[in-house]
Amino acid sequence: MYAFALDHMKKARMKTAVVETGGDETHEPARRAYENTGFSGAVPSIKYHRKI
Repeated sequence: MYAFALDHMKKARMKTAVVETGGDETHEPARRAYENTGFSGAVPSIKYHRKI
């Protein structure tokens, strides 16, 4: 799945792919999958939300 999506993006001449996941233990499998696919450079950040 990752290879297909990344190949499609590359053919569309995109330069960067960004993924986002939670930082808690339940998201560990997702982080591991992204790292195994070659994603790196985690940047600590906080995303705020507010219902309107």
